[in-house]
Amino acid sequence: MNHTAASHGAAAMRLTESPLNPEQATWRQTHPAGEPILFKVQQGQTLRIVDLMGNQAADVIFYAADDLAEHYSATDTMLAQGGIYLTTGSRLMSNTGRSLLTIVADTCGRHDTLGGACAAESNTVRYALQKKFMHNCRDNYLIALQRADMGLTKRDLVPNINFFMNVPVTPSGELKFDDGVSGAGKYVEMRADTDVWVLISNCPQLNNPCNAYNPTPIELLVWEPA
Repeated sequence: MNHTAASHGAAAMRLTESPLNPEQATWRQTHPAGEPILFKVQQGQTLRIVDLMGNQAADVIFYAADDLAEHYSATDTMLAQGGIYLTTGSRLMSNTGRSLLTIVADTCGRHDTLGGACAAESNTVRYALQKKFMHNCRDNYLIALQRADMGLTKRDLVPNINFFMNVPVTPSGELKFDDGVSGAGKYVEMRADTDVWVLISNCPQLNNPCNAYNPTPIELLVWEPA
């Protein structure tokens, strides 16, 4: 991705409040710090992810429910919107070029789709050899998929979205993991354009400032179509 696109992505922040009332959600759950979850959202439903305490990173992958080989694609998403950050209006595209979800409200303003999920290997490379066995998002994904026993395996893990995470691109084209730009109560809201499985690792990372070195819970809400 060139620097022009990076600059465009940085300038495209669109803060938008949602009209939806949390009391009218059909499903509402607080999800613990550092833990994975896998659940289904149906076409037309709206999913909200809330950063309850601020600077928590929610690492998310989406799969089309009617064909699990179709999944969220970071490259197709960036190409479709002409920028590297996600915010209101961003369509989350699949590897077949279909829109899986559309961001319809966003009070954080910018979400990362480049930094990827932490793993035992990346913890070792980025931080220290002894960090290899720390809790990480990739292992979280595998735990959730194994529990679900729905035919998805390690080979189905693809580059993810890091909601609420701040990963700026430097002038030399490198990625930085900086202090978050989110805050307590900030949220992102998506309307499902087709039935999707939602795989979330509520990031357990303790080695960079993406979550202020302190993983915290998130809240998940789902509304029926209006």
